[in-house]
Amino acid sequence: MKRFALLLLTIGLAACQSHNPYTTDSVPLPPAPPGAANHFDRSAYPAAPRDYAAYRSWAWQQRPAGSAWATADLVQDALNNALDQRGLRPAQGNAAADIKVRTDTRLERRVRQVADSYDPYYGGGYGSFGNRGYGNGIGVGTRVPLTRSYEEEVVVVRIDFFDGRSGEQVWSGQAEMRSTGSQAERAEALRKAVSDALGEYPPA
Repeated sequence: MKRFALLLLTIGLAACQSHNPYTTDSVPLPPAPPGAANHFDRSAYPAAPRDYAAYRSWAWQQRPAGSAWATADLVQDALNNALDQRGLRPAQGNAAADIKVRTDTRLERRVRQVADSYDPYYGGGYGSFGNRGYGNGIGVGTRVPLTRSYEEEVVVVRIDFFDGRSGEQVWSGQAEMRSTGSQAERAEALRKAVSDALGEYPPA
């Protein structure tokens, strides 16, 4: 047994000392292309946050069209006032605007659902003849849900901002308000919808 183990050990040592047919070799890296040191890969880094404070002036990308519900002048006045409150002024003369504005105003119908409930009460009791209340009464109360559906007309306002230089869309907002009522009430609904659509501008 000892001779057999010694024989295996001798064979193992001989195998370790035999020539290894596998060799390692390294291939040098190819030379860098010309101008590689001066190339900056922007896709490898996140885009810098947009500086909305740099936008100070605006102009129409496309003037709004009037409709039977609201004239073009009414839409322009509502937007002009709302933008003015956010520090954006109309571009003067031939000066290039920082932002180009496009707005879309339309009427749509919405189906609303309102959930109501009422509490029927069943009970009785005995009391004296002159007593208007109930004495020793017993009763059962339950709550019965009731859902009503109705349709209403709303004015929908969408506002889009585009960078004045690149033409890239940089912001968008939308809001709606009920459009029923008199002409004055509809004009107020339009102004409120425009203000709400710009409520998140500039973004935090």
